[in-house]
Amino acid sequence: MANIYDSAYDLEKAIRNSDEFQALKAAYDTVMADDIAKKMFDDFRNTQIELQQKQMQGLEITEEEVEQARKVVETVQQHEQISKLMEEEQRLNVLINDISRIITKPLEELYGVEEQEQE
Repeated sequence: MANIYDSAYDLEKAIRNSDEFQALKAAYDTVMADDIAKKMFDDFRNTQIELQQKQMQGLEITEEEVEQARKVVETVQQHEQISKLMEEEQRLNVLINDISRIITKPLEELYGVEEQEQE
């Protein structure tokens, strides 16, 4: 039987070589090569991180912070290169979610059977 970690590393290589990842990397490189786009993207990411950290700490996010985040999102969505990057990221996320469903299928089947038996 193959080592499960070897299979995981093979999957990592397959993801890295996938069209979805390659398109994401190209879109990311394009954004990083443009000073204005890079600054906008960095501001967007920093805003996301700050709000996530507040949520994880159980702190309340103010209406002003929500409005500021909305404006940042609207701004980056209007930038063609960043919009393309976000689209490619979404495509890769779909792929990864599909893979996650496949690899967790044994657990779903195991617990799904138990749940049906208990009903």
